[in-house]
Amino acid sequence: MDASHAIPAKAPGRASRWQRLTAGAGVRGLLASVRERIESLPYDYPPALIIAADVALLVVTGAAVIQRHAYFPSALPLLAMAAAFLPVPLFAIFGVNPHPALLKGSALLSCALFLLQPVSADFAPFVLVIVAGEVAAVATRGWAIGFALLAMLELIAFDLAGNVQWGDQSLEGLPMYLIGILLGMFVGVMLQYQRRFLYQERENQAIRSGQAADEERRRIAREVHDVIAHSLSITLLHLTAARHALQTDDDPAEAVEALVEAERLGRQSMADIRRTVGMLDAGPAQSAPEPSAADIDELVGDFRRAGLTVDYARTGDLGAVSGAIGHALYRIGQESLANVIKHAPGAAAEVRLDVTTEAATLVVSNPLPLGPAPRRDSGMGLRGMRKRTELLGGKIAAGSGHDNWTVRVGFPLKTGSCATISAMLPGKLWNKPLEDT
Repeated sequence: MDASHAIPAKAPGRASRWQRLTAGAGVRGLLASVRERIESLPYDYPPALIIAADVALLVVTGAAVIQRHAYFPSALPLLAMAAAFLPVPLFAIFGVNPHPALLKGSALLSCALFLLQPVSADFAPFVLVIVAGEVAAVATRGWAIGFALLAMLELIAFDLAGNVQWGDQSLEGLPMYLIGILLGMFVGVMLQYQRRFLYQERENQAIRSGQAADEERRRIAREVHDVIAHSLSITLLHLTAARHALQTDDDPAEAVEALVEAERLGRQSMADIRRTVGMLDAGPAQSAPEPSAADIDELVGDFRRAGLTVDYARTGDLGAVSGAIGHALYRIGQESLANVIKHAPGAAAEVRLDVTTEAATLVVSNPLPLGPAPRRDSGMGLRGMRKRTELLGGKIAAGSGHDNWTVRVGFPLKTGSCATISAMLPGKLWNKPLEDT
């Protein structure tokens, strides 16, 4: 048997179906490639806007070709239409960017070829109107004005030759075409300004994003500083108590109790640090609540158990304090008590928290240590307290007076209650500059 008879014949239409599928894939690939090239253009206009301009040009040139049906079989209108779209295949197939000079040349050539065969109420000059807008939208002002002048001169020249007609007299249509070119140029200029405003807004957005990122980093740095300062201060007090118990009292039970408390606070501080550093993660927010004003009681208890003498009093309803203000009061109290241990070891502290319907105030004071003033470093200290306070519209002051170091902070709980804060606290200290620690 002949080998050719062993090969089954192809079903009718199978090759043509494959060809259609291949052709369809090729068309889709070409369209995708054209879209990518449009999006990569340096003009930064939406692809829909560029395609809309090409569709408008297609409608105008198609109408101009139909108007010249009386000249059939002349191919000049088709050549004019092809000249108008010369930049399109150059860009879609060969990747040649539509330079303003190419747009101008193709439009002037297309309109000239159309006007060689004049018709009444001609659509051909509107090619110049559309391209005037395109040139003004992508080129400098000099290019836009230059093309508008060349387009007007071309229409005037053809009008003098009697090829620009509108109705019975040629001069009736010329002013309308000239004004149309100016309007097209103005539309392109407006698009140009809109693009510049877009670039400016993007630049401003980048600056704002950078500032927000910097502020977030500073906020996290303040949180980490407060947590570490608090935990280390109390842990060192417990370690000191354990060492003292072993050296002087020879009491292992007391030393073990101090070490257990130091271990508990160390674990708690590590959890706080992990939660704070977790703010840098782009994932879901942590579910653990931030410390609030209600936690100040426990904060004072931690310092007391570590050996710091604290006279603490609280008045008012903490339910009136928002979460943000309560968190700020907690951190400021935490930093102030840690500074007592750091700069006035052995001194007692006094803490007063007062909450009214209009304001929440916190006062932390301690006797100044004997001897020379402690060295001021460049840490976060009171700068962090001041930043927290200012962000929430409060007032803070810190300084020495009557042999005491005092930190006073107040937050308004109602709009316009800053004056109430100033009235509730001694006015002299509010005017005293912050002494950073």
